[in-house]
Amino acid sequence: MTQMAENPAPRRASLVGRIVRALVRLALALAIVFAALLLLYRFVPPPSTLMLGRWLTFRTVERDWVPLSQISPYLIRAVIASEDQRFCSHAGVDWGELNAVLQDEDGPSRGASTLTMQTAKNLFLWPGRSYLRKGLELPMALAIDLAWPKRRVIEVYLNIAEWGDGVFGADAAAQHHFGKPASRLTPAEAARLAGALPNPILRNPSRPSRALQAAAGRVQRRMNQLGPLANCALPAASAAQAPLFMPGALARARASV
Repeated sequence: MTQMAENPAPRRASLVGRIVRALVRLALALAIVFAALLLLYRFVPPPSTLMLGRWLTFRTVERDWVPLSQISPYLIRAVIASEDQRFCSHAGVDWGELNAVLQDEDGPSRGASTLTMQTAKNLFLWPGRSYLRKGLELPMALAIDLAWPKRRVIEVYLNIAEWGDGVFGADAAAQHHFGKPASRLTPAEAARLAGALPNPILRNPSRPSRALQAAAGRVQRRMNQLGPLANCALPAASAAQAPLFMPGALARARASV
């Protein structure tokens, strides 16, 4: 009598269950590592994943970590004006801007990354565009905004942003491009550095192309319109000395959220 073949269904179900449990354990372990690094990076100077990649491949890295008080307020305002004008009012994700991008009838023609999202990407994720990476950025940015004050977010961002091949952080960028510390940057120099951020490898702030000059001009105009909307990111002394803002700037910004 031929023995009946063993039913493979329970074996497959067991295999799927083991895979699911392994994935859950992996996700939990990664979440714990992220939480630990989030706490650690609140107090110590962190590297970016690009910096780690360069070190692992024995390439040079220019980076001198400086506290926010040693970075020109012009650069802080320029980066906010260029990259994330509602930085002080959102909780890590600009849902209004993200919704506008998703509802664009012609497809997404611009990004909706906040400075907090870019900080999450630079610290924990990889370069390049993908829906997976963007999906991970959102909860990470919300966690960063919850765990860190705004000044810490901008301080970390400005110390890990790339401003040239192997040039990371505001102070290294100021020394590399202008031969001065980040604390002494002028408004025009700050605008050029901010204008170079979308493509720091091809845009050279020390020898600006017409495109970069035009971008820097737009940044300077936005800086003038920003008013106190960037004050949450300025060191206390600089915020107290911030120039008067244009009447209606705050109301226009709130209305556009």
